[in-house]
Amino acid sequence: MTVLIDPPDWPGHGRMWSHLVSDASFDELHAFARGLDIPARGFERDHYDVPRRLYQAAIEAGAEAVTSRELLKRLTEAGLRRPKRRGGSLRS
Repeated sequence: MTVLIDPPDWPGHGRMWSHLVSDASFDELHAFARGLDIPARGFERDHYDVPRRLYQAAIEAGAEAVTSRELLKRLTEAGLRRPKRRGGSLRS
């Protein structure tokens, strides 16, 4: 069981963001996010949006730093990917 985080290179709302996912379960992901005080509103379908300022804290708490491509691959292989029906998605 691993929590993964990609680099904070996703722009939005005047900030740069990372994605935080689990390759095991949403329960693991939610517990990890709570430990970093990431609000529940940061959860979107299958990942948390994490501001750049929390990137290093997530790694220090045990998240594995991976590329966006690797994050998406492992999320999909785990069967936890929940893509939007129309429009944007995690970079592939």
